Amino acid sequence: MTAADNRAGIWLMIGAVASLTVQDGLSRHLAGEYTVWQTIMIRYWFFAAFVLLLAWRQPQGLRAAVATRLPGLHLARAVLHISEICLIVASFTLIGLINTHAIFAICPLIVAALSGPLLGERVGLARWLAIGAGFGGILIILRPGGDLFTPLAVLALASAALFALYSVLTRLATRQEASFPAFFWSGILGAVMMTAVGIWFWEPMPLADWGLTVANGVFAILSNWLVIRCYTRAEANVVQPFAYLQLVFVMLMGVAVFGEPLEAATLIGAAIVVGAGLVTLVNVGGRRTSRQTHGA
Repeated sequence: MTAADNRAGIWLMIGAVASLTVQDGLSRHLAGEYTVWQTIMIRYWFFAAFVLLLAWRQPQGLRAAVATRLPGLHLARAVLHISEICLIVASFTLIGLINTHAIFAICPLIVAALSGPLLGERVGLARWLAIGAGFGGILIILRPGGDLFTPLAVLALASAALFALYSVLTRLATRQEASFPAFFWSGILGAVMMTAVGIWFWEPMPLADWGLTVANGVFAILSNWLVIRCYTRAEANVVQPFAYLQLVFVMLMGVAVFGEPLEAATLIGAAIVVGAGLVTLVNVGGRRTSRQTHGA
């Protein structure tokens, strides 16, 4: 890949995390007005339509593009994915965007920790030290004895752990077959399962909120498309650090739109977590790592 490709990839990643930030803000608002289940269900409808369109456009044809030898693994991935998204959106409404994302930033470090026992990858001393430093940063964010040190913070931590496990299983799946079936079945199975749950929590919405709901779905599609384009244009180790800009964008949105407080301990802890993640990225020597941003 050329320097121009990498520059294009960087801008695509910045666009992706900006889009994801808007998506998270819309999800926070809608889940606060209605329910997490309904909000995520409709978002998954858009995501499913997106992956169906991509499958339809695959040169080998839809049936061949989505064929898989790993149905059980993809079902497990879909369960993890919808659980992670529901938990993180619930966390948005309970402890805010800023606190949630500051804690969720630990996700790449959890991936690094899981890659040894589950993928057989070597996790050296430098990576273990970075993982330990990252969890130290989380403790600074949570401030034992402070207002955020409550059971509600577990939602963001659990979301990060679920997405890390989902990412590791995705790596496992894409070692054994093409990457598109993993992407496709995550969207389709997730939409089916979220509909089976979310339809029971349906609440009528006025036209204005339908507009926000459609925008939420559009930004979900846009962010996923930008990430796909990013990784087809640029080297993963070049663009990955820019995924952490989502935390910056989220902090700006949290303060400006939702009036969330931005405390010094959160900034310090988040800086430690992000720094530890970047050390881990450098230490893997250019191999693709799990992006910070969460899925559909």
